[in-house]
Amino acid sequence: MKILITGATGLIGSQIVEDCLKRNIKINFLTTSKRKINSLLNCKGFYWNPEKNIIDLSCFEGVSVIINLSGASIFRLWTKTNKRIILSSRVNSLRFLKNTLIKNKIKIDSIVSASGIGAYPTSYDKEFDENETERSKYFLADVIKEWEQATNSFNDIIKNVSIIRIGLVLSNKGGVLKQTIQPMSFGFGVYFGSGKQWQSWIHINDISGIFLHAASMKLNGIYNGVAPNPISNFTFTKTISKIRGNVYFLMPVPKLFFKIIFGKMHTILFKSQKISSEKIASTSYKFHFTDIESALINILK
Repeated sequence: MKILITGATGLIGSQIVEDCLKRNIKINFLTTSKRKINSLLNCKGFYWNPEKNIIDLSCFEGVSVIINLSGASIFRLWTKTNKRIILSSRVNSLRFLKNTLIKNKIKIDSIVSASGIGAYPTSYDKEFDENETERSKYFLADVIKEWEQATNSFNDIIKNVSIIRIGLVLSNKGGVLKQTIQPMSFGFGVYFGSGKQWQSWIHINDISGIFLHAASMKLNGIYNGVAPNPISNFTFTKTISKIRGNVYFLMPVPKLFFKIIFGKMHTILFKSQKISSEKIASTSYKFHFTDIESALINILK
């Protein structure tokens, strides 16, 4: 199996590349930065620019699987310009990729594409699975809807099309954990509002594992990329504090503070989403980390 990855230099992409190389899986990757073409050892980089319809067709040689992680960070002020960038970097890149395959009659067996759990509504009581039809009514949910529609359009030309809705990824290289830990350097931990909102998390090794599992098993459909045991935001902060051992007190930060700082983007921090991992587990995927404490110890110690 040879895999073509978009977004290979990002947090999740970097882990997938590392795991592929351990398994002797060959990697090609697409990058919009020419200076990054040779940035990944033992991988072949190729330049593309979906906005200008530019791509090096050599990237597809010998490739049977595409893993799509392309997309600008959502953690930025949701101005009109940034909203356009967030949406187009996901949807337009997929449309360009599909049109390229069609135009050049390139055959690919499988595509595994990223998505997010932000599509699900907020609830303190209900657990959501992939069959949930109700959707949140805010910008990110609208992005995810178009993102997944663009991915599903590949069903016309590719036999195996799967979507991974990614939860909060835990890693020592960035993401939500880095932001949570920063205040703890000063001896205190913060939680958001009441801290009761559910957070569906996943260890970086498991989200990488799920993408590769979907590729190797030739899965079809939507799967939640979350660990089996969601936790509250307060428990998340408390557990990190316990493991670090240098936190003297926990304090709540009101929603208004984040609203002033981050504008509408603050809604991400206060969504309560208890998401099921049963569907991916039913495909024989075995989680490395199923409880928050063991996951955090692995990352922080």
